[in-house]
Amino acid sequence: MTPDQIPELLRNISYADPRILPDDPKERRGKVAMWAGILAEVPYDFAIQAAQQHYANSPYPLLPADIANQWRDTVRDRLNRHTDPTPAADPDNVSAWRAELLGSRNAVATGRANPVEYRAITSGDPHPDLSGSLTGIGRYVPDHVRQQLAPYRPLRAEREATVAAGRPDPLSVKCGWCDAPTGEPCRSRVVDPKGAATSNRRRPPHPSRLDAARAAQEPAA
Repeated sequence: MTPDQIPELLRNISYADPRILPDDPKERRGKVAMWAGILAEVPYDFAIQAAQQHYANSPYPLLPADIANQWRDTVRDRLNRHTDPTPAADPDNVSAWRAELLGSRNAVATGRANPVEYRAITSGDPHPDLSGSLTGIGRYVPDHVRQQLAPYRPLRAEREATVAAGRPDPLSVKCGWCDAPTGEPCRSRVVDPKGAATSNRRRPPHPSRLDAARAAQEPAA
């Protein structure tokens, strides 16, 4: 919230509690400055809702800490329910990857985006159709641990998201095109103008590998 929004916030709160606005102009300016510092990270609309909830349940004057604490609890709850989706940026571009990851987290924290939740699928006993795939990429770890590790293991995070969404995991099978082993990404062979050949990691798997993973996921007839 910007300092210019604080007077409007206090004025709206005063409709429920006239005590919120001091009569003395100097005291009022001091109060605006104090509230602006405490609520700098809190969106205006959230502060209004917090004030409404406060006076719906309490006859006591509202303090800026009441709003700030509610905001921190809300942000914490959103992030605890959020599982980072794999960024679209090239994982070899660390700055772009990290910027996209932090941007998505900030959008969830501020309410501009809903948490991406996989907990319903991966908590407890997995669905029978997913248990084999989840076993293939390793045992499930708590959400908060996975969130911390995701930037350092983007490939695994992408596989977890793929399996949780019920899609076939291409890395669960060997690639018949480039011979990439199970668990390793596909490779592309590149020849430079001088004739030297290099093998680079290929972000999307080869189509034949995806077909093989899809076939392996289908139940036997």
